[in-house]
Amino acid sequence: MTTDLLVARALTRRYGSLTAVDRVDLRVNAGERHALIGPNGAGKTTLLDLVGGATRPDGGRLHLAGRDITRLGPARRSRLGIGRIHQRPAVWPSLTALDNVIVAALPHRRVGPGRFHSRVRRPCLALLDEVGLTGGGTEAAAHLSHGQRRQLELAMALAGRPRLLLLDEPAAGLSAVEVHRLVDLLSSLPRTVAVLLVEHRLDLVYRLADRVTVLSDGRPVATGTPDEIRRSAAVRRAYAEAVG
Repeated sequence: MTTDLLVARALTRRYGSLTAVDRVDLRVNAGERHALIGPNGAGKTTLLDLVGGATRPDGGRLHLAGRDITRLGPARRSRLGIGRIHQRPAVWPSLTALDNVIVAALPHRRVGPGRFHSRVRRPCLALLDEVGLTGGGTEAAAHLSHGQRRQLELAMALAGRPRLLLLDEPAAGLSAVEVHRLVDLLSSLPRTVAVLLVEHRLDLVYRLADRVTVLSDGRPVATGTPDEIRRSAAVRRAYAEAVG
């Protein structure tokens, strides 16, 4: 039995005469890995922005665990359990890796007197270890490689204890070794965290996703398992029309 965590109904976003997201219905189950794919300009990142709250819809509704979040901003959605990783790592370069994670964690934790180490610092150190940034996170984020910043941003997102993690092209700019490490990290996430992923690398999508939704011109053209999407004639047409 599956449980809906995120439900979008007729979600719409327009930019002047362009309809970037056109009455999209989408469901993400609790604990599911759900990927959004499609040609450039299909509306994938805009849809992710609508879910995260960075962009307000022109129509439709959005529910998280049964609660209407359509008009809530990103901060409120974060506190309700939506974490986000952007196309370009969004970290504070002047802070150490550990301090970046602590800053991300503090709004989500109640810390009484004398409890900072056990309630915040120690769990944040453990998160850095989990994502592969060992050594206590003492190095400034400005000195980290692109791949390491991606790892750091994942630790920061997880520090908010998300129920839903939004990933926008997490493999962009990574080397083959870093992509392999990223797949291992995402595969090891607990099933208490659902993932909604936008990614152009279909090999990565097919390795990670339970279900895949294909967008074209702002509309879903297919949703199914990775095997179903591989065999879909509608998906092949969508990509061919975008190229042609």
